[in-house]
Amino acid sequence: MKHDHDHEHLHKHPPGVNTDPNHVHTYDEQGQMTCCSLEEKIYTQAHAKDLLVPKGAAKKAHKNYSECCAHEAEQEHTHDPEHDHNNEHGGAVGWKQYLPAIISLAMLLVGIALDNYIVNSFFNSYIRLAWYLIAYYPVGFPVMQEAWEAIRRKEIFTEFTLMVMATIGAFVIGEYPEGVAVMLFYAVGELFQSMAVNRAKNNIKALLDIRPASASVLRNKTYQEVKPEEVQIGETIQIKAGEKVPLDGEMLSESSSFNTAALTGESKPKTIMKGEPVLAGMLNLEKVIELKVSKKFADSSLARILDMVQNATTRKAKTELLIRKFARIYTPVVFFLALAVILFPALFVENYVFNDWLYRGLIFLVISCPCALVISIPLGYFGGIGAASRNGILFKGSNYLDLITKVNTVVMDKTGTLTKGVFKVQNMVTENLNKEEFIKLAAALESKSTHPIAKAIAQYASGKKTLLVSDIEEISGHGLKGNVDGKEVLAGNLKLLQKFSIGYDKALEQIVETIVVVAIDGKYAGYIIIADEIKEDAVEAIKQLHKNGITQTIMLSGDKTSITQKVAKTIGIDTAFGDLLPEHKVEKVEELRKDPTKVTAFVGDGINDAPVLALSDVGIAMGAMGSDAAIETADVVIQTDQPSKIATAIRIGKATKNIVIQNIVLAFVVKVIVLLLGAGGVATMWEAVFADVGVALLAILNAVRVQRMTF
Repeated sequence: MKHDHDHEHLHKHPPGVNTDPNHVHTYDEQGQMTCCSLEEKIYTQAHAKDLLVPKGAAKKAHKNYSECCAHEAEQEHTHDPEHDHNNEHGGAVGWKQYLPAIISLAMLLVGIALDNYIVNSFFNSYIRLAWYLIAYYPVGFPVMQEAWEAIRRKEIFTEFTLMVMATIGAFVIGEYPEGVAVMLFYAVGELFQSMAVNRAKNNIKALLDIRPASASVLRNKTYQEVKPEEVQIGETIQIKAGEKVPLDGEMLSESSSFNTAALTGESKPKTIMKGEPVLAGMLNLEKVIELKVSKKFADSSLARILDMVQNATTRKAKTELLIRKFARIYTPVVFFLALAVILFPALFVENYVFNDWLYRGLIFLVISCPCALVISIPLGYFGGIGAASRNGILFKGSNYLDLITKVNTVVMDKTGTLTKGVFKVQNMVTENLNKEEFIKLAAALESKSTHPIAKAIAQYASGKKTLLVSDIEEISGHGLKGNVDGKEVLAGNLKLLQKFSIGYDKALEQIVETIVVVAIDGKYAGYIIIADEIKEDAVEAIKQLHKNGITQTIMLSGDKTSITQKVAKTIGIDTAFGDLLPEHKVEKVEELRKDPTKVTAFVGDGINDAPVLALSDVGIAMGAMGSDAAIETADVVIQTDQPSKIATAIRIGKATKNIVIQNIVLAFVVKVIVLLLGAGGVATMWEAVFADVGVALLAILNAVRVQRMTF
């Protein structure tokens, strides 16, 4: 668990994803995992009712949810205030969802016209009451149902009960048009909320839509269409032009171009060559290709991303949790205050008229509804998560949207984060040995390692005759030792030669570039110069971090200190440390965390970065090329591998937080003003409608702004 820098920490998502793509994990406020299918999650998750599922399907999902989570029955069921908005308005499909509001509005306008502009004796008290009751029914009955369901769950003080009591009270004192108007505008507010949440969900819906329905797998010398979940590692699959890649795999065909926008947010096509990895969710653009499956569907990049995004809304920001708790206390308090407004004046007001004070109390009830807070704040965070995913950044929870705004120190790995991690042989210098023989021996040994530098040397010598390699020994932090074609070969850094007491020219220690020194049969034989390329946006990334409030940037690398310092100076890093083993990186971050004024983000991509990602306040993984361990441990995943996206993530977090604060201030200021006016008899039910529904609409419109912003 991370150290708390005056913020609430939630447990990290457990590594791995489910084997069933339609089965997802949700988490309660304490971070405990619960069991629900995707169908049930759509019904129960905050705002998920706005996916406009048919009423019957919603009821079926609710039933399944109850059965699925029966083991949690002993825990008290807490009705989420966000879920409180799940009424019939969100359950209809297409234009039908607007029909109740249209009917009520038409009847209300006709009723007001008959009341004020058309003199007609038939519109008497009974007919008038019946008219307004019929106008009230389409929008009022669904809310009454919700209020009754809440009361059955022993949740008396919800927005539904407040709205029902206020509107029925208006009917009791003869204010029929106002009773209908309050419920009508509440229904309209629900419709706007539904539209806003649906807009916020577009990015996630798009991700869900990229799940391939089938995979064409080679079995018995023919290609068969099967579910992606049924394909095993090592099998060959075929993807035609225009089809989505169903599983992660290795390219068997020579090359093809892929659209990676669904995974990275980048529209620029990417050319992938034979032997390179292809990820599930990519769109094949050119020709028929074949892949060798490297991961099961449940472990693929696509499944991992879907799991992250689907669970992102279950991890609430501290502000969001606080508002939810506040709403549970705030609503009953205001109810009893409204009761006091009605009854207390009878003790000291002369000529006390019950109906007048009841009207003031009803206004108080309408204004007290916490819709603007309970809806707009989660919607603001949801919009922030959606805006981030559109920019190729995945936040694993709204709590990290909040936390990233507090970061003031960014620590970064070098290779794969600030540099491309694609090493190339630049030059070689040999001693008493021709270069052809030298590179064949060195490459044969390095071909047995997965290190990027070793791969670069092996790639450089590809096509040359393969030599027999045996007795391989990897010496951690030093290099490799082995028998190549009958010769004992060492390949690694200078510490390797020192370890085996092999003499070398001390001038080698002055070389700044990365070098791999080679010894053959106990004698120094030469060295190979390797270069890694700095990412195009690395310099701009550091500039943007400083512009966005980052006071210190630090680079940690296992590479030579001289190279680390050179890269740091080139891109503008404040402090850099080289020659570090993984445990040394952990020590450096632990030192930073001892300072309570520092909130630290660590950015890395390798499996050796996983411990530091877990230790930092915010762990950020480079996702496109990053290791599974780094991605699972991180709190934020940058799908594009661009370091400049770190600053983008901070900007999105700050924009989201600003919108949330604006909504809180707007809701409280307007509600307090109208509450005081209502208690004083100045404000009418119409002002109360604005204070409730109007402010909620303004807050919702403000919340969806984050999706339109350019970062």
